[in-house]
Amino acid sequence: MTLTRNKPLVLVLLLVFAIMSYLTIGGQSIGVCYGGNGDNLPSPSDVINLYKSNGIGSMRIYDPNPDTLQALRGSGIELILDVPNPHLESLAADASAAATWVQDNVVNYASDVSFRYIAVGNEVLPTSDSTAQYVDYVLPAMKNIQSAIRSAGLQDQIKVSTATYSGVVSNSYPPSHGSFDDGVSSFINPIINFLVENDSPLLANIYPYFSYTGDKQNIQLPYALFTAQGVQVQDENLQYQNLFDALLDALYAALEKASGANLRIVVSESGWPSEGDTDATVDNAKTYYTNLINHVKEGSTPRRPGQAIETYLFAMFDENQKGGLETEKHFGLFTPNQESKYQISFS
Repeated sequence: MTLTRNKPLVLVLLLVFAIMSYLTIGGQSIGVCYGGNGDNLPSPSDVINLYKSNGIGSMRIYDPNPDTLQALRGSGIELILDVPNPHLESLAADASAAATWVQDNVVNYASDVSFRYIAVGNEVLPTSDSTAQYVDYVLPAMKNIQSAIRSAGLQDQIKVSTATYSGVVSNSYPPSHGSFDDGVSSFINPIINFLVENDSPLLANIYPYFSYTGDKQNIQLPYALFTAQGVQVQDENLQYQNLFDALLDALYAALEKASGANLRIVVSESGWPSEGDTDATVDNAKTYYTNLINHVKEGSTPRRPGQAIETYLFAMFDENQKGGLETEKHFGLFTPNQESKYQISFS
């Protein structure tokens, strides 16, 4: 009887629940990383228009470029803003320098630029030859940036984090065995505690491409491209059909062992190159990006059922001045003349 009398209220509540479920599980906005290591890239204002015309709702940039920040004003595009690794030492050593950085690059734009996360450092690890020199500066810089964000009254709007990658995890097969070894735990555990205290997610760059090319003997291409049929990995009561979920859940398993069981992971980069190696082809890249977009729109990982996977694709453009392997220059979803390489839908 009560249900009958309150039927309109019940229907409203069910509708609200359905909408919230859609926002949490489905309809996840796709972000794209916007790097600038090219001498032939379009202007920031043209880039913003390209994001908007393709329904791309989120962006990551790797330094606080004033022209890009200006072009973002009023766009509604949500932003991950990086603190570049070479700037970490000065921001860690001097709270006033961090306050100035936040004032110049965040507060001055915050009224009409939708900052979401500050990534303090990218892929810094004590086991990495290229970034180990920054290890001592990441957490102190995060604390100083957080203090400046709080002083500006933006702590509820903007979360401070750092971007790590799959290399932080050891024993990642099967995913439930994921952990941080002794060489990493002394670095990552205090960062985890900081993130928990400030209700911030961990940002992580997840690349099945690199895992696959580094271990072709044990990893099959379809497993990396989301095209494998049936269960590929049985991990206790969890079943895996793609490598992306396995890599992400290995990191979740490691966090659970390090007092970070409730931390959320934002996939701050994921992509597949179209040139530069045998498996770096246009067809493989299109398959990966298409299937990744569909996957994160529709669902979650086996270890985190019902939890949306906020994901940023790497990258918006091919960047002809990037160093390293030739593949590094060919992760773009668009050519520098703004033509889509794959004709895929982001919305």
